[in-house]
Amino acid sequence: MRALVTGGAGFIGSNLTDALLRRGDEVTVVDDLSTGSRENLESALAEGAELVEADVRDGAAMLAILESRRPDAVFHLAAQIDVRRSVAEPAFDASINVGGTANLLEAARVAGSRRFVSISTGGAIYGEGDGKELPLGEDAAVEPLSPYGQSKFAAEGYVTLYERLYGLSGISLRLGNVYGPRQDPLGEAGVIAIFCGRLRQGLRPTVFGDGAQTRDYIYVDDVVGAVLAAAGSQASGAYNIGTGLETSVLELIERLRDLGGGAEFEPEFAPPRPGEVQRIAIDPARGAADLGWAPQTGIEQGLRSTLESV
Repeated sequence: MRALVTGGAGFIGSNLTDALLRRGDEVTVVDDLSTGSRENLESALAEGAELVEADVRDGAAMLAILESRRPDAVFHLAAQIDVRRSVAEPAFDASINVGGTANLLEAARVAGSRRFVSISTGGAIYGEGDGKELPLGEDAAVEPLSPYGQSKFAAEGYVTLYERLYGLSGISLRLGNVYGPRQDPLGEAGVIAIFCGRLRQGLRPTVFGDGAQTRDYIYVDDVVGAVLAAAGSQASGAYNIGTGLETSVLELIERLRDLGGGAEFEPEFAPPRPGEVQRIAIDPARGAADLGWAPQTGIEQGLRSTLESV
């Protein structure tokens, strides 16, 4: 099929682009390269992918690109992903995560696209998991602690709206904390990229707070599998894409230390960051039932692959 991937030069987007090309799809990547990298697309471009440098906030540009390419499926990954920047600049965050999504949906509608897969967040959309029964299902209360989580939830509403108003088949995938090769240290699981880099450099990792805070870490290949499964389905609404398991920051350090051959890797502790979620894990059962998808990569195997890529 003809596929268009926004944010395709980023961490998850470039891995998805590679997978689409491997199965024989014709792929156009739209990315302004503000955080993505042409380097991430080196092999994809050599294999025939097209890169169009454009900003999703530019509605006219999105319309022109999609009308000329007429993609069967749009994979919308372009986003402002820095939680701290969203707190400092909430309007900027919304202009990309909400406005950019609305631009893509309208362009996809006009271009006659058949499927719209939007990437959302399970790590930030539910807010604090401490005191709740984890893992959280899709019916859990949406209580984000950052403008980033709020803007991604608003984007989900637009995907649902376009299906309701115009029949544009859409789905939003609430990802856990994604990690793996090409990871961006600014993202929700950026701590793994940072820790792997510091281990390779012989430096100590910095831990904010006591290190007991947990996340649901999911390997990028499993996320790509979920995105492809979602594109091939007619499921709509929001789906959690995670492992359902909690892993603490201190456990990450311990596992990386072991993978590094027992190298000295003792944490340096810093004050906790205000507003940081202490515990979160998301339940992937609905995705298993409706999409036929389940994560395949355990945390140790995923960390090993990520460390080897650094």
